[in-house]
Amino acid sequence: MLKRYHSLLPALLGLFAAILSQCALGHGVDDNTRAFLQNNAGVQFVPFMYIGAKHMITGYDHILFLVGVVFFLYRSKDVVLYVSLFTLGHSLTLLTGVLANIQINAYLIDAIIGLSVFYKGFDNLGGLRRLLGFQPDTRAMVLVFGLFHGFGLATKLQEFAIPQQGLLANIIAFNVGVEIGQFMALAVVVLLLAAWRSSPSYKRFATVTNTLLMACGVMMVGYQLTGFVVAQ
Repeated sequence: MLKRYHSLLPALLGLFAAILSQCALGHGVDDNTRAFLQNNAGVQFVPFMYIGAKHMITGYDHILFLVGVVFFLYRSKDVVLYVSLFTLGHSLTLLTGVLANIQINAYLIDAIIGLSVFYKGFDNLGGLRRLLGFQPDTRAMVLVFGLFHGFGLATKLQEFAIPQQGLLANIIAFNVGVEIGQFMALAVVVLLLAAWRSSPSYKRFATVTNTLLMACGVMMVGYQLTGFVVAQ
């Protein structure tokens, strides 16, 4: 019975990735959240923390990137290291982007986030080593792409005229919520991968799964660049 469920895991994860690539095209802010962000002044720590967690859980582009990051990490300390680098990167640019009002086109930054998903799948398959003759430092690349993911989070908040009163505390709360949401999503991903790794199908379907990540990344890049062109 357990083996039968293990054999279903690659198909389920593949379906999961395909569905998420479609949902990622529209994981913006809903109307209720939009109204709250625009109409509430002062420190609202818990609500902003909730909004941050909700955004990360529904921010499937971030989750797909993390799937690629942890896919071939077998030791807990490696998972912690890489996720910490990603967290450091997106925390820095989320806080800096909003507080310093650094304006970046949302379509272009989301296209780069889509590229990060493609990159990680391609990297996992050894494509960079074959293409370039060497493999860039994976830790450095996770940190760099984390910076772009943080700017992606910042652009979502910059779409709204968030009151300046209590802004610093609210952005910190939002970032704390993002980390909570990331932890929840990552816990599910790591548990699924751990269960799947006990099955021989894990190595057989590793290529298929990472190819799906690449396909999702290409779809997101294409969608965002199309939006950028149309918006001009």
